[in-house]
Amino acid sequence: MDIQVDEDIRSFLAGAMGGFTAVEPLAGDASTRRYWRVRAGERTCVLCRDPGFINGPEAGYPFLVVHNLLKDTVPVPEILAMDSGPGLFLLQDLGDDLLEYVCPLSDEQTVTRLYQSSIENLFSIQMIRGKGSVPFSLSFDVEKLMFEFDFFIDHALQGYFRAGLSERDREGLRTAFLEIAGALYRPEFFVLNHRDYHSRNLIIFNDIPYVIDFQDARMGLPQYDAVSLLRDSYITLGDGIFDYLKNYYYEGGREMDIHSMGRDEFNYYFDLMAFQRNVKALGTFGYQVSVKGNARYERYMRPTADYLGDYAERQEQLGKAWRVLRNYLNGR
Repeated sequence: MDIQVDEDIRSFLAGAMGGFTAVEPLAGDASTRRYWRVRAGERTCVLCRDPGFINGPEAGYPFLVVHNLLKDTVPVPEILAMDSGPGLFLLQDLGDDLLEYVCPLSDEQTVTRLYQSSIENLFSIQMIRGKGSVPFSLSFDVEKLMFEFDFFIDHALQGYFRAGLSERDREGLRTAFLEIAGALYRPEFFVLNHRDYHSRNLIIFNDIPYVIDFQDARMGLPQYDAVSLLRDSYITLGDGIFDYLKNYYYEGGREMDIHSMGRDEFNYYFDLMAFQRNVKALGTFGYQVSVKGNARYERYMRPTADYLGDYAERQEQLGKAWRVLRNYLNGR
């Protein structure tokens, strides 16, 4: 559907593309950025407006910083033009074939190949080294992890599930979450993470998974992005393919010196990280449904919640939190 465009967009596209014939809104994810597909004759590009880029300096803008880190080793869309005044930038159009959409229409061999390629991209990201500035100055520290846990309590448990959490249960849950966050804060293991490495941020273009929405990259356990990909809220992998891909990541990560963990240690952090990541996702979905009124996220609540019991069954450290959560999550 074509839309009316404001003067900022019109002026920007005149300079970047020489004009346009149509501007069509694209569905975004749970962020403040807005996206459009721009048509100029046979040519198409993707336009993004980021409120965080408006009137800001290009130097230090996270999207540009991370793009510069990735572009030589990871398939990412080309940046064609930008203007920080109105917060606009123009990107290569990779099409609409998200991994989320492609996998249900593909056979197991194709799905496995695409996921292996996505893991190869992940290796390339996690081998990038740096220090001092964004994204290397950001990490999944205890404060960040607890913010996400608290967001979950407020917007998933209290908001979406209407838990009516007692003060005793709330404090008990926060204590359990704090123990989990403390266990996950192991900076000696940290590598660069995309931060939202899942099937909605991988676009299949020319049969290659391209990585998008990488501007929130930060340091964390190597398991963080592996969990995001393999225990995704949008695609549930069967046990066989999940086990194969998890092992593919484990063995490749050891070979490339991304981690040096034994199998039991790796699985321990994988399960704890998966528990935290899925709880974080539930908080995001709960906020979108209960506060923003975006009902399309509701169908992802149950598949995400269903992961949690398996982690707690394997890892005793998750038992305290799960004993509280299961009373509320299983009721809706």
